[in-house]
Amino acid sequence: MIGRILAIFVSVVCATGSATAASMPALKSIDPAALQATVEGLAKELMLPGAMVLLTTPRGNLVFGYGTTELGATNPPRADTHFRAASNTKTMTAAVIVQLVQEGKLSFADPISKYVQGVPNGDEITIRQLITMRSGLPNFTNAAELAESLDKEPYRVWTADEVLGMAFKRPPDFAPGAEFEYNNTNYYLLGLVAEKIDGKPLSTIFRDRLFGPLGMKNTALPPATSNDIPEPYSNGYLYGSTSYALADSPYPDDLQAAARAGTLKPNDDTWQNPSAYFAAGGVISTADDLATWVRALVGGKLFNADFQRQWLASPEAPEPGEPAMQKYGYGILTLTFGPNEIYYHEGEMPGYQSFMGYDPANDVTLVIWTNLTLALDGQATANTLMVKILDEIYTVSPLQEVK
Repeated sequence: MIGRILAIFVSVVCATGSATAASMPALKSIDPAALQATVEGLAKELMLPGAMVLLTTPRGNLVFGYGTTELGATNPPRADTHFRAASNTKTMTAAVIVQLVQEGKLSFADPISKYVQGVPNGDEITIRQLITMRSGLPNFTNAAELAESLDKEPYRVWTADEVLGMAFKRPPDFAPGAEFEYNNTNYYLLGLVAEKIDGKPLSTIFRDRLFGPLGMKNTALPPATSNDIPEPYSNGYLYGSTSYALADSPYPDDLQAAARAGTLKPNDDTWQNPSAYFAAGGVISTADDLATWVRALVGGKLFNADFQRQWLASPEAPEPGEPAMQKYGYGILTLTFGPNEIYYHEGEMPGYQSFMGYDPANDVTLVIWTNLTLALDGQATANTLMVKILDEIYTVSPLQEVK
């Protein structure tokens, strides 16, 4: 994830360059019509069926739905359109874990073996290493059998044993704590930890601890048996097999050519059962609700003052020598450019790609979702829109930071 966003910055800089920014206000004055035109132009280049952009700043706002929620129809996306939020779910799982530590029911130093049996290196891997992506466990979404099964049996309901079995049949990638690796297995396990401690399904925990108190009526972790998505919703599309979304495989030249010629249409992956993703990526939400969520999370409405400080300070660079502009912490990333810092996460799954972020110093909220996971050049679509939008609204943008 971290590498993919940085790659987008670099590719856009190489293609377009960026002017030296004035050292005056952090934010430019926003012309909604001009910004909308910019989004429309890039969305067409990316061949998106639809996209939703929700931007609020002290210098102007934009709430804009591009295209359609369903190919062949004319249904513009709205701020209350439901979509599958994928890995943005991790921010919610991490928030529950931090709350449990705050309540004294859990320690960051606890080994995962205290709560889940059968985890390789389980006596050594701590809750902190899971939440910060440093466990060394293999990533279950990299298993070829998951993508193959989702293509052949999209309605299949996945159990914890099946999901973790795909990961644990491979040897650990590295010793606990030795490296950073973004990994869905870590957060699947954290969801099981939360369920064991709270004694409830994770869907209920999310509702009672997070969504209910914040008034997020359009956000939920659906039952494992459900393929449904509430009305109004967007269909989700992906060129080629599920493996392209799960394993970041590049599109072959012949697939790209057929798609550009219009002889190959994207697959509709709306109804794939999301139970395999669970605490790592199963939540359904809307742009409105994710804006509420990311502001509350960064703004201190989930934890007490001490744990809020710990949460805000948790992001660290993946490794010495990695670009300092991106860091990962307790289920949250930071993007630092010039004097600006955005707390954010993104989500990617077959059919959908999304970004949510909040810059507390400048009171900027940005939520983007698209209903095509990957552009034909392999770029994550919502992230590509995000980079362009940040360049349009900040006087010092991330593009200048990587020049």
